[in-house]
Amino acid sequence: MFKFSRKNLVRLLLFVGAIILISYFIPRKSDQDFSYAIGRPWTYALLTAPYDIPVNLDSASAAMRRDSIDRTFVPVYKRDNAVAVKNLNELGQALLKHEQVTPSLQGQIVNAVRGLYADGIVDNVTYTRINNGRMPNMRFIVGNVAQLSPTSKMKSVRKAYATIDSIFPMPYARIIIDDVKLVNYLSPNVLCDSVESERLLEQAYLKALAPIGVKQKGERIVDRGEIVTPQIYEILREYERLQQTRETAENGNDYRFAGQIAVATMLLLCFYTFLYYFRQRTFNDMRRLLFLVAFVAVFTLVTYLVMMTMPTIGVYVMPFTVLPIIITTFYDSRTAMFAHIIETLLCSIVVAYPMEFIFLQFIAGLTAIMTLQELSRRSQLVKCAVFVLIAYIVTYSALEIVNEGNIQNINWHIFLYFGLNVVFLSFAYIFIFLIEKMFGFISTVTLVELTDVNTPLLRELSEKCPGTFQHSLQVSNLAAEAAHVIGANVQLVRAGALYHDIGKIDNPAFFTENQRGENPHKMLPPEVSAKIIIEHVTNGVKRADKAKLPQVIKDFIVQHHGAGKAKYFYTMACNARPDEEVDPAPYTYPGPNPNTKETSILMMADSTEAASRSLTDHSDTSISQLVNRIIDSQIADGLLKDSPISFRDVEKIKQCFISRLCTMYHSRIKYPDAVKKN
Repeated sequence: MFKFSRKNLVRLLLFVGAIILISYFIPRKSDQDFSYAIGRPWTYALLTAPYDIPVNLDSASAAMRRDSIDRTFVPVYKRDNAVAVKNLNELGQALLKHEQVTPSLQGQIVNAVRGLYADGIVDNVTYTRINNGRMPNMRFIVGNVAQLSPTSKMKSVRKAYATIDSIFPMPYARIIIDDVKLVNYLSPNVLCDSVESERLLEQAYLKALAPIGVKQKGERIVDRGEIVTPQIYEILREYERLQQTRETAENGNDYRFAGQIAVATMLLLCFYTFLYYFRQRTFNDMRRLLFLVAFVAVFTLVTYLVMMTMPTIGVYVMPFTVLPIIITTFYDSRTAMFAHIIETLLCSIVVAYPMEFIFLQFIAGLTAIMTLQELSRRSQLVKCAVFVLIAYIVTYSALEIVNEGNIQNINWHIFLYFGLNVVFLSFAYIFIFLIEKMFGFISTVTLVELTDVNTPLLRELSEKCPGTFQHSLQVSNLAAEAAHVIGANVQLVRAGALYHDIGKIDNPAFFTENQRGENPHKMLPPEVSAKIIIEHVTNGVKRADKAKLPQVIKDFIVQHHGAGKAKYFYTMACNARPDEEVDPAPYTYPGPNPNTKETSILMMADSTEAASRSLTDHSDTSISQLVNRIIDSQIADGLLKDSPISFRDVEKIKQCFISRLCTMYHSRIKYPDAVKKN
């Protein structure tokens, strides 16, 4: 039964939010809706105009006319006489106050500036256009009539000041001009009238893009088998727009939005059901569920925007296989395939040929998932992109042959769009990096980089704790083999095993694998020794934080001992005080216990490998008894109670450990000594 817990409320809100977003942005369609594209044959019966339909320019011709208008349009300017009057008055007052200015010189300077304002002073951007020859004339509105005026005499503020400087080359005149700071009285008085310019530009657009004809009522628009040209395409779009307007006016109530909500609800409900029954771990993890639903919803919205912007080629350029590639990287191939199917069905609502689209994207997505089981190298993404390109080309060609019956009518330009699609597919590598940072996920690529023993942290471990480093390598190999046997994440286990003991770097001599002389624990009471041993977990977390290791690697550090005890020192304390009840708390690791298959494998591998070093007899029987005793003890202590691992998996892990340890400790044949000849 559904319980209104906080997690269920978040799931419900996420579900409803995704439905509303997707449904709101689905393009609205009319009752009589057709699927068509430029360059494709019309697959419906003869369509005639039910009423007069204006014939507009096709998009290419309209764009050319707009560009032509933009190049030749003359903006509207206006003169601000108040600026000239104000500056001339202030300049006259400033010159009058100067002791060395004669009335004659004062009049000459003021008249020179007045002449500049009469010619016109413009801003720097406008003057640059004038100087480059791109604005030989300027438009002014005089009495509601637009008049052109030449711009040859107009100057910028800087050019006007240079002109004054050339008119008065005398040294004393230049001193006076500098003293009064004449440049402060030079301001643009010819200003652009943006409102009027926009109005005239819109009028020019309307005139240039006006309908070039009319399809009269009863006239043929397009017939079955006829190729949809750009002109026919524009007529069909105008017909659908008018049809939708008429239907809305006649019907009043429109239930299409409710139908779109129903479609989105059913598809997302299927997705939720799949996660609930087959991917419980993802369904219960709010962060992982949020990413999945948000990624599908956002990808759908982007697709809708692309299809509305590029209705003809958008379906071929949009890299739909990015979604299954990214989900495969962070989840698994089945989740990726199901999400891709849901995404394809959601997007098929807006494409011209839905069945062709579904078939094309299904094959491409399946190809991407099969060729990219695990993204651990950049070359794998290149290989995947090549196979996706081949899948697109072959599938599209096959569909065209089925529809047309020959290869002559195949639009070869579509293959170029597929090439662009594959180029955009390469951005998946960038998206993977961003998603890792935003959601805290970890990809196989990152895990492979972390397992490089030349990373600073592992190099420090090998230098300061050589015994621990060798132990970590052995545990890594042992755990990775066990993970492979039960189908766990091999790369994750390998990386976690290499870093699980990095906390020992702080006190290497207190761990037996690094000791070469006296054991320092002999001089310490058991509780102090236990504290030092247990601290390697918290010290490891601190070093992981400093090195900015992902959270999943930190989980291996804190869970590889779980909430178990440092049994050696706990037993010593119990033996030293047989008549007292020893408090187990100082001898207990902080935990928590392993809660994933991978961390559980590491706990078993760590204890087993460490204990195997103390064996004097490395026979198959001795190793088998050791492995069973160690793992059964962990189960009996409840250390694996939070783990999803099954008893069948435990048995497989035991057999794997026994086989690997027997191989590691097999006896070698003694080489005979060479006989010396006389």
